[in-house]
Amino acid sequence: MFKNKYYLCILIFLLFDILTKQLALIYLNEFESKSFIPFIDLYLTYNSGIAFGFLDLGHRLLSNLLTIVGICIVIYIFMLLNKESESSKKLALSMIIGGALGNIFDRIPDGYVTDFFHLKTNEFSFFIFNPADAFITIGAVILIYLELFKRDHVSKS
Repeated sequence: MFKNKYYLCILIFLLFDILTKQLALIYLNEFESKSFIPFIDLYLTYNSGIAFGFLDLGHRLLSNLLTIVGICIVIYIFMLLNKESESSKKLALSMIIGGALGNIFDRIPDGYVTDFFHLKTNEFSFFIFNPADAFITIGAVILIYLELFKRDHVSKS
């Protein structure tokens, strides 16, 4: 079915993000905190900005601009994925693409992204995020690590 296993990975990341956001919308009430795991509560909120609430100004125009920029970035990262030969970098790029597409698809109807994982310790709140944000962040960290510490690392797919 899929010639490129990394396209399948993108689809899996995207579908997981969509599914979990739909479950959050069904089972969580906005602004109500529920214990989940240590350091993370479930807390439904909406974000018109970018990852972790940055630039969340509530303006549809800014949200539309972020959507267009996001689409351009995804196209560019798809090009990088198709040129990349290292499997670990391809997986990282797939995580970023899957996460970015998840947030883009979530943002298009109403200008907001659904966030529901609240990272906190004691009474200090770090940020509220969703699986797409996590995929993008983890993928970026993997890429940075590979570039900085594994320059001679070659693992063909």
